[in-house]
Amino acid sequence: MPNNPTQKQPVFGSRAVVAANQPIASAAGIAMLAAGGNVADAAVATAFTCGVVEPQMVGPMGGGYIVFRDAEGDVLVIDNYAEAASAATDNLYEPDEAAGFGMVKGDKNQTGHLATGVPGNAKGWLRLHELKGRLPLAQVLQPAIDAAEHGFEISPYLQYSFRNTERQLAMFPESAKVFLVDGKAPPVGHRLVQPELAESMRAFAKHGSDVFYHGPLGEAFAAEIERGGGIVTMDDIEAYEVRYPEPIQGTYRGYALTGTPLTSGGGLLNQLGLNILENFDVASLGFGTAKYWHLLIEVLKIMFADRAKFLGDPKFIDVPQDALLDKDYARKRASEIHMDAVGSPQAGDPVSVASGHTTHLTVMAADGSTVTQTTTLNNSFGGRVVVPGTGLLINNNMALFDPRPGRPNSVGPRKRMLTATAATIVEQDGKPFFAIGTPGGIRIFPTVLQGIINVIDHGMNIQEAVEAPRIWASGNIVEFESGCDPAVVAELERMGHNMTNAPVIANCMNGVMVDPASGLLMGGACWRGDGQPIGLSGGYATHRDDWFG
Repeated sequence: MPNNPTQKQPVFGSRAVVAANQPIASAAGIAMLAAGGNVADAAVATAFTCGVVEPQMVGPMGGGYIVFRDAEGDVLVIDNYAEAASAATDNLYEPDEAAGFGMVKGDKNQTGHLATGVPGNAKGWLRLHELKGRLPLAQVLQPAIDAAEHGFEISPYLQYSFRNTERQLAMFPESAKVFLVDGKAPPVGHRLVQPELAESMRAFAKHGSDVFYHGPLGEAFAAEIERGGGIVTMDDIEAYEVRYPEPIQGTYRGYALTGTPLTSGGGLLNQLGLNILENFDVASLGFGTAKYWHLLIEVLKIMFADRAKFLGDPKFIDVPQDALLDKDYARKRASEIHMDAVGSPQAGDPVSVASGHTTHLTVMAADGSTVTQTTTLNNSFGGRVVVPGTGLLINNNMALFDPRPGRPNSVGPRKRMLTATAATIVEQDGKPFFAIGTPGGIRIFPTVLQGIINVIDHGMNIQEAVEAPRIWASGNIVEFESGCDPAVVAELERMGHNMTNAPVIANCMNGVMVDPASGLLMGGACWRGDGQPIGLSGGYATHRDDWFG
């Protein structure tokens, strides 16, 4: 168990719980469930509302992954990640290796019109509603419309994001008009009202995704991208389709796991990591000890080594997925780990430019139906460009490609970039036990991996699991949060690990679990963001004959 008590409290619900990283978004999802909707309605309402109240994290012009489980246990995965335009080539950007891995000359894959891929969120979110929702779309999107039209108060966390991105937002007049006050980050408590975004949300509510992919919102997006020197065209937008890949499924100590497939590498890599950890008695090492962190560091280094060598868009490269998920392969990799020495597996990715500015939401109902969904604009405020007249921010998902030619994750036409999302459902005896996920860029899947073993190996509840101190390791770099025991950090340094303090690793992980003690649904969200889960309990009246005389 972690040494520190949790800073936030979990929520309990007998009927359903929505855990999102902003309370207005959680409330939007709960409102759908209270109105007779299902988890798909709740997830779509929550996602669109996140696009209003977490503008630094997500929006309809971003990309992500949805894992949906119905009450009978059938799973649907929707890959609505962004993809490169048809004109994209592997020499689209000029790498700037002196600035760091993934950086390019002129910052063109980070900021501005050339940084955007073809958006997928709007189509994916609305496809989930179309396939699995119950309530009218206008009702589902009303909370997002209200939040945009009437506004909300900026929290210290959102204000921090504004300060960090003030210079980039100020580069684009439309972005400055929407988000800045006299060219500066707005203060805490400022009411952010987004009337043009409200109108775009109304358009989605009335016309569905066609208003973007075959209509005026898409035409406005394409015109702005062309004006600014980007390459996404209306033809690219019209050609975009979501994918329905098979989920990554595996086991860990008798629990069944369902996770995100490629081009999200998180589900595959976490199952690889869990398969390796299954060869060790993790629980006996104790949470937070030097031996525990050492084992986890060595496993993460192996995961990153295999990520760098093998993973990319499976439509363009052959990925040895079955071999990577084989338990015998995991045993071989486990045998390479020495509990008293620092290993050097094939070098994994250096510190990546992938951002922590993503969001995650989890919805679970008492009947076992569940949605776990990670979605993003990539960096804070995406490409920092607001499409005039729409209130919609473009993404900068192109930054997730390796800008160097000839690599598994190099830029290519209509290609999807390798991501790290790891939305996961864990089942016990055929029923959901917990669902979990986090923002955090390249740190997502190692963080979700720790959340999973926090519950399974260390017996934590979901609140403890998402708040517990974290580490992250790739190659010769190990990051640790301040909640880690300083004496343990010193011991790891003596072993030869290159330890670096990080105020926060990944971001606000959240999840929902079935509490073993009470049988109630328990939702948790950690201190690293504004996450506040909301539960629905109670029910309808129970009449008795003697009420009526």
